[in-house]
Parts: sequence; C-alpha cells; structure tokens
Amino acid sequence: MVTTKEVVEVRVIPFKKKTVTDDSLAKGERVVRTAGVNGTRRLVYRVTFVNGVQTGKKLVRQEVAKAPRSQVTAVGTKVEEQAGGGCDPNYSECVPIASDVDCSGGSGDGPEYVAGPIDVIGSDIYRLDADHDGVACE
Repeated sequence: MVTTKEVVEVRVIPFKKKTVTDDSLAKGERVVRTAGVNGTRRLVYRVTFVNGVQTGKKLVRQEVAKAPRSQVTAVGTKVEEQAGGGCDPNYSECVPIASDVDCSGGSGDGPEYVAGPIDVIGSDIYRLDADHDGVACE
C-alpha cells in the first residue's frame, strides 16, 4: 500500500553580523546598535510511504516565514590627540599605532579603524593595501 503526506519542517536562518565605525564613540568602544534576530524558513516535503515505511521525500515548496535581522555593532574611532603624535610613519595619513588597524566599513575586527584612501609610503604593516597598488583602504 502506497501513501503520501505533506510534512512541514521549520529551519533557523541565522542572522548576519555587520560592524560599522562611529567617530562619536571612543576608539575601541563597541556598542550593539541593532540586536540580531534569527529568522525561520518553512520547508514543505511530500513524503511517500510503502507499507508504512518511508521510501521517498521530495521538497515541494519553501518560504521564509520570518526574515532574519542583521546585528549591527558600532566600533568607536574617536582618537584623542596625543602629544607624541601616535601615527605610524608608513602611511601618508594618520594611521594609529596599535596591535591591529583595519579599514572602516570592512570585515576586520580592529581594534583601530581608518578611512581611506591612504598612500602607503613605507611597509604596509597593517595590510591595508589589499591590491598592493600603494593605496590603502580604497
């Protein structure tokens, strides 16, 4: 005896994370601006049974029941002026001397961020010039 029935499965759609820079926050300070929320997807399958034993499963349709909401985290870039300068001499603009520096709006995790374009005039120690053309954060 062959029977079929529709089965609904619900799966989680993980939220994405985005980092933005904020020059009103102290450098390195992190604030979640928008909390991330997972979404859900409904999957409808047609399941076939022969003598009560499942023999097939085919996806009939799927839909996003609830869209995920990305988490947005702001990272501060406000730098207090320092008497000694505090800028790396390998770059034409002030790139702070830090354990790591990334381009604003990129996927890096700081703790320091800079906006370009910035000419690399020495060694690109923070690897800000992704295409090695002498201009960083473009």
